[in-house]
Amino acid sequence: MLDFGNTALLLGGVLSALASIAHLACIALGAPAYRFMGAGERMARAVQAGKIQPTLVTLAIASTLLVCAAYAFSGAGIAPPLPFTKLALVLISAVYLVRAFAFPLLRPLFPENSPSFWLVSSGICLVLGLLHALGVIALWARP
Repeated sequence: MLDFGNTALLLGGVLSALASIAHLACIALGAPAYRFMGAGERMARAVQAGKIQPTLVTLAIASTLLVCAAYAFSGAGIAPPLPFTKLALVLISAVYLVRAFAFPLLRPLFPENSPSFWLVSSGICLVLGLLHALGVIALWARP
């Protein structure tokens, strides 16, 4: 049976996996998907020009999100144990929360990204960070 912590990690894992799939969809669908997701015109034009960098960046993000999902599922007890699960979940929570609150500092570095991109992605990171943090706190409290 799933308790609160396991449920938070399960939900965090599902949302991380969905975010990974959304990034992979950008690669599959091309420049219009990058535009729709708010990645910026420069990124969309690079995709249209056949440059590899947008694909590599997007693959790196999708892979990272999938690893986050795997650790959340492991912490929730629905996937095999992974090394350093508690530590990894603390770091994952911290990264998501830092990303959620650091967008005013990051925004000038990526001026092509739309305001809606920053608000939506930061909100998603906040939810993911809180779910992972609540889950790992519950994990740590277990005997």
